[in-house]
Amino acid sequence: MSAGTGDRGELFVDGTGEGRTDGATAGRTRRAAAGAGRAPAGGGAAVMFSDGVPSPSHSPASGTSAESTGVPAEGIRSTALPRARTGPPRRGSRRERKSCPKVAQRIVPDDLQPEALRLELTELGDAFRAYQRRPEPDLAVLAELHDRKARAFTRWADVTDDASLREEADRAAAAARTTREMDANRRGVPVDGEGPVVERLLTRGQGVHARTVLEHVRTGSPCPEAEARLAVLMLTLRTARAGTGNVTGQDLGGWLQGDAERVLQELVDVGWLLLPEDVTADDALTSRPEEPVRITVPTLLPTQPRPFFFGKVTRARLSGWAQKVVGDRKLRKKKAGAATRLLAVYTAAHSRPGGCLGGVGEDAGPALDEVAQFCGLRPEEVAEHAGLLTAAGWLEEAAAADGRLRGRLAERVLPLSGLL
Repeated sequence: MSAGTGDRGELFVDGTGEGRTDGATAGRTRRAAAGAGRAPAGGGAAVMFSDGVPSPSHSPASGTSAESTGVPAEGIRSTALPRARTGPPRRGSRRERKSCPKVAQRIVPDDLQPEALRLELTELGDAFRAYQRRPEPDLAVLAELHDRKARAFTRWADVTDDASLREEADRAAAAARTTREMDANRRGVPVDGEGPVVERLLTRGQGVHARTVLEHVRTGSPCPEAEARLAVLMLTLRTARAGTGNVTGQDLGGWLQGDAERVLQELVDVGWLLLPEDVTADDALTSRPEEPVRITVPTLLPTQPRPFFFGKVTRARLSGWAQKVVGDRKLRKKKAGAATRLLAVYTAAHSRPGGCLGGVGEDAGPALDEVAQFCGLRPEEVAEHAGLLTAAGWLEEAAAADGRLRGRLAERVLPLSGLL
């Protein structure tokens, strides 16, 4: 056992209380007096603070009553958390709103009669929502849904005499036709489902863009002869989006053969085509694929009014389509000239999926004077070149009479049809 002095000079003995000196006992007495009114921290009693309120950690379960702390019961604060307020659910909750059947953003009334119509509209809404959750689209299924919608909304309009429902039915019928045509185009079959399956190079929409480009060339070529028109067509497709594009000597030679340099220089002289400052027409003809010549068509620059509105993919598809027509193996074997190849382009673009020239209901075929102008020919010369296409296996039959070009594409070139 050791003895010493504390921080206030009291003498203490390390050990039990009975061995303490008088000074240690006196010090303990003073400290007890200074803590009068406070209960000891041990023994389960509450610890009192300056506000006279027990610690929040104290609870009646600890075995200490209000009387043992010397604090009135009403002075003890309750530490229980407030309970959440409860009340009746709000009217028109989300769960209640979801229970109402809907189709095309319209609520199907619960009292709609006849009952079969109400059930059909409800099931139709569920079917459309199920289709939207499909991982892959199925245009045939979507077309059938549009047909069902058109029939159901027509009947709904008859029952309620609501004009907006009839308009919705008309839109659904149009959507069904368009969707079915898209499905037929993608699968390469006629809309009626008859005929051979054909892998089409162009979609129906791309065929529309192709005819727009051909019409632009027909009315806007700076030079009237066939060779210049062929060059204008092919260069227009190269530069259709930005007014600039790349071309090689192989391209020009394949399109124009021996007339390439003359035609190219003619287009430069009239200002329709611009070459780089240090490049001549002869340089362009000798350019290689790894170093193509950058050409510019000023009328197609973005600063000018836009004659075409299609994207990069469509431009490339149209350019490739025209290249396949102009470079057809049998046409090259027959040494077809520029006018004959332009006629091949025109007949392909203006044919129906089955190969007939002219649109639906136009069995007479395209106008002869328009065909002649596009090809750089006189109307009476079109029949001769149509005969050359027949001999090359491009057309199965052809006849120019009564101001119209009649005919049908050969089966081998059906993939190039413009899908009128």
